[in-house]
Amino acid sequence: MKKLVLLLLSVVYLFGIEVGQKPKEVMISGDNGGYVKGDKAFSSNDIRGKVYVVFYVDPDEKDKNEAFAQALKKKHYNRAQYGSFAIINMAATWKPNFAIEMILKSKQKEFPDTLYVKDKASVLVKEWDLADNESDILLFDKDGKLLFYKVGKMTPEDMDKVFKLIEERISWSL
Repeated sequence: MKKLVLLLLSVVYLFGIEVGQKPKEVMISGDNGGYVKGDKAFSSNDIRGKVYVVFYVDPDEKDKNEAFAQALKKKHYNRAQYGSFAIINMAATWKPNFAIEMILKSKQKEFPDTLYVKDKASVLVKEWDLADNESDILLFDKDGKLLFYKVGKMTPEDMDKVFKLIEERISWSL
């Protein structure tokens, strides 16, 4: 029985994402997607070197955490130490990819500091066990370790926790 429990726990660790750990490396490229700007491959190793907030979003749930996105924007964190990714789970919607891609290109121009990524095959759902058809919020430290993970709508308490975690890890010089 103990062996079975250990085996199950190790499988979850290998395939899932766990607060306090660095997730396994994942690439999104080619037919599976990649960066909106430049159409280059996305690597989860890109989420290193700064404190990063990652929005992993089903396009049908794009407004669920708009209040958090706006509150985060008002913080004006030092961009040399802080960054954000918007990774769009394009396989989670009925909307056609060409329409989503047009919207993402305009969003990338409107918000040049956010890195937009297309996930056309739900790669992060499969590889990191993120929630499908949902809005996932993740916070990583500069070494790529997961500090916070939330599925669904952020509460004011969740927002405060994320802001505190960010502010503990960056300096305020602009």
